[in-house]
Amino acid sequence: MFTYQRILLPVLCGGIRQDRERMVKTVAIKKKSVATKTAKPTAAKKGTATTAKKNAVPIKKAGIGPAKKPVKTSVKKTAKKPVNAPVKKAAVKKATSSPARYRCKLCGYIYSPLRGEPHNGIPAGTEFDDLPESYVCPVCGQEGKGRIGKWGFEEWRPTRYICSVCSYVYDEKRGEPHRGIKPGTKFEDLPDDYTCPVCALDPKIRVQFGKVFRQGFEPLYLG
Repeated sequence: MFTYQRILLPVLCGGIRQDRERMVKTVAIKKKSVATKTAKPTAAKKGTATTAKKNAVPIKKAGIGPAKKPVKTSVKKTAKKPVNAPVKKAAVKKATSSPARYRCKLCGYIYSPLRGEPHNGIPAGTEFDDLPESYVCPVCGQEGKGRIGKWGFEEWRPTRYICSVCSYVYDEKRGEPHRGIKPGTKFEDLPDDYTCPVCALDPKIRVQFGKVFRQGFEPLYLG
């Protein structure tokens, strides 16, 4: 009995030891396999992190980096116009509305382009310079004073104008001092609102014709 136990005990103990070693090895192998499995995802994560870093677009932080030079913008300075500056008005000369008239030096006859001489074949609107060279003064020819041609005429401008309604005569030498018009004031220089003083006092004329302005006056053809 003793010998049998003495022989079996070492055998049993050796088998137990081998089983333990096998168990330890299997456990170590399992641990290694688990460690490798857990290590692979982390490696993948590291790889994705590195690729993400490579592909990441660099973002410039505010205030970091070299300061940019300010761009100069050229602004054109415009000359300021003076406010309420006095504007010089060009002097406008009053053009004479009536054409030049000519008067015979011998008899005082006045040729007017506005009137012409239709009875002598000269229509109204014919200027004195456009008259034929054979033109003679119609009055001097009738009175037997000879043939007075264009050479016997001189330029003449009327100094007296007559109202076509009441026959009031405006004389430039006299003027109308009682109405503020000085003597020597030409008819062309009268104000635009000038009216005949006689027609303005007559109620019948005022009702029938109204106010008679400068257009209602005609030159008085007297020497």
